Amino acid sequence: MKLTLRGHQDLYAVEQLMMQLFPQTDEGEALSSLSAGKTYLTATAKIEYRGRVGRAVKRLPAAERDDVRRRRRILQQSFYLAALQVLDAPPPWGALAGVRPTKLTSAHLLSGGTEASADRLLKDTYFVSEARRRLCIDASRHTVETARLLRPRDLSIYVGIPFCPTRCAYCSFVSQSIEKFGKDLPPYLEALLREIAYTGGLLRKTGRTVRTLYIGGGTPTTLSASQMDRLLAAIREHFDLSECLEFTVEGGRPDTLDFEKLRVIRQGGADRMSINPQTMSDEVLRRIGRRHTTAQTLRAYADAQAAGFEGINMDLIAGLPGDTADSFLDSVRQVIGLDPSNITVHTLALKKAAALYQDRRGLPSGEAVAEMLTRTEEALRSAGYEPYYLYRQKYMSGSFENVGWCKPGFTGLYNIAMMEELHTILSLGGGGMTKVNLGPGQLQRFHNPKIPADYIARIDEILAQKDQVFALLEEADSQTPLL
Repeated sequence: MKLTLRGHQDLYAVEQLMMQLFPQTDEGEALSSLSAGKTYLTATAKIEYRGRVGRAVKRLPAAERDDVRRRRRILQQSFYLAALQVLDAPPPWGALAGVRPTKLTSAHLLSGGTEASADRLLKDTYFVSEARRRLCIDASRHTVETARLLRPRDLSIYVGIPFCPTRCAYCSFVSQSIEKFGKDLPPYLEALLREIAYTGGLLRKTGRTVRTLYIGGGTPTTLSASQMDRLLAAIREHFDLSECLEFTVEGGRPDTLDFEKLRVIRQGGADRMSINPQTMSDEVLRRIGRRHTTAQTLRAYADAQAAGFEGINMDLIAGLPGDTADSFLDSVRQVIGLDPSNITVHTLALKKAAALYQDRRGLPSGEAVAEMLTRTEEALRSAGYEPYYLYRQKYMSGSFENVGWCKPGFTGLYNIAMMEELHTILSLGGGGMTKVNLGPGQLQRFHNPKIPADYIARIDEILAQKDQVFALLEEADSQTPLL
């Protein structure tokens, strides 16, 4: 959709909402304008879409014109109300833009607001549906509990392994296929071990505490058992994990897991494992290029239990090609039957770098995805799971969300700390992004190179960057880790 601004430059505020209300389309035109009068600041939106025209106006008292948040709010509200006139149905997230809808409700609760007042805020100001309001507030309850566990000098660590066995059709991440780039893995691991050792020295020097640790990817379990053992040994040697509340390894693809590797991971200190089937349908797996089977998923899960993991997460994706509401619910029921501590339900997001962006044959409609998510939520709540974190993405099917569900006592702490930006996330490895928390709403980001070969070549530069990160952390000593 073509977007024109008039009288203001708040492109991000309007564009993010437009992309969520009208994902994956070049159709239509929209105008967002802002005009100042003596009494009011007036936001006007006009949208032309598929033969329909929508217009809406929202006003702000002129005395509040310098309040950036309120100004952006009326721009988004006017755009949303105009969009309602051209869309077939009200979008579930209303006028609430951005990838972290729970930040609003979490901040509200942490500042002393009640769940009832948070619900009114979502309903009256952002027009969020009842079902999404419940999701948001339930997840924010876990955020508040997690925030209370964190202390000013705490941080979390992410360790990235940007390699995968093969590339899935829905994936847009910069990760290297082992089939083509396996030769880069050994030197990559050596460079990563250097970054771990260097970072460990800075942690000891500054007296900071690691509260959660997450090894992600890519697919970290593309590492062999011996390579994984070296990685975990380095982490134990250089990081003090005596006060670490959660240590996760993202196993990802079931075909990369066996009992020996899982035993190494568990004995290496990890207490939480993620096994990601995405679907329990072998036909859907074939269509998305996942070279594993449902039988391998079941075997990997049994091996993880035998290796001693009590915390096990399993990922599913709603909206994959060839899936229906009934077949997706069958996947959900099969996973619930295994009784993992966590189940994460993603909604397919079509990224331009993914193969599915070009070949969309067999993709379920937005209505079908809505039915998948509604029935899935009913099944998960009935089985005793609670939503503990959620986020949205651009180009997501039906403009819905990804939701992490947990059994009581198994809140995913790293996921909340990272998504809600509760404290500093220190990232190591290719593609990692460190977020230094300098205080409420103040983040400074540091990026590691995404391509493994670049990461290897620039490792000295990356180590020097860690010095900058810790210098900033020292400046932020007096800041609180909360929102």
